[in-house]
Amino acid sequence: MTKTPFKDHFSTGSDNYAAHRPTYPPELVSELAKICPGTRLALDCGCGTGQLSVLLAEKFTQVIATDASTAQIQKAQAKKGVTYRAAPAEESGLPDSSVDLITVAQAAHWLDLDKFYQEVQRIAVPDAGIALISYGVLHVDGDVDEIVQNFYYEVIGPYWPAERRHVEEGYRNLPFPFPKRMLPELAITVYWTVDDLIGYVSTWSAVKLAQKSLTSNPVTAFERELRERWESQEQRRRVSWPLSLLVGNVPANANS
Repeated sequence: MTKTPFKDHFSTGSDNYAAHRPTYPPELVSELAKICPGTRLALDCGCGTGQLSVLLAEKFTQVIATDASTAQIQKAQAKKGVTYRAAPAEESGLPDSSVDLITVAQAAHWLDLDKFYQEVQRIAVPDAGIALISYGVLHVDGDVDEIVQNFYYEVIGPYWPAERRHVEEGYRNLPFPFPKRMLPELAITVYWTVDDLIGYVSTWSAVKLAQKSLTSNPVTAFERELRERWESQEQRRRVSWPLSLLVGNVPANANS
């Protein structure tokens, strides 16, 4: 097999990724299951540590979850019905016409989409569902949100990889060669302590690059300012991310 170049932004710190990345709303999986011809097998590409994979197992008999980062796979959440494999999304290794649903959550902007879509057409059963899922920039209830937005856009803004713009655009400009389906508006919502929020921010690829490039750690000042406005270490604030979805079905003739 010809290997697809892999931009690895997440193998380093995979423990933090597993601990602090938010999970998806169960409603997302319920809506995706409705557009599929069956619920025998789902493929979750770029699965990271399994945030979406374990939810898919609630609706699908078997879930194959793949990620090009072996370190991420090693930290993935165990769940009955979920099998993790280190593999690029463009080369799943699955049989032709075998998958009812293909998902890519918060990872489609890293893929070689031409090759990925060829793989989708090969492995999809007729009218299989496909979903590219992204969550945008977080918002925190209260006056700390301005601190978070300034840190995201101004402090570490120059260090985001170029592909990040697709997340900020809600995947609107990614190619998607399949008939589209509309799903209800969905969002990720959590109630986090200040430590939860700082742990999540530490997983950002831009933070990791900034830490390598700058003489001081930019998170230090961010954390200090955040804690000054957070009422107490135990206080939980509402944190939300809007979900952006590119969802459709793979036509029966696409893999012929």
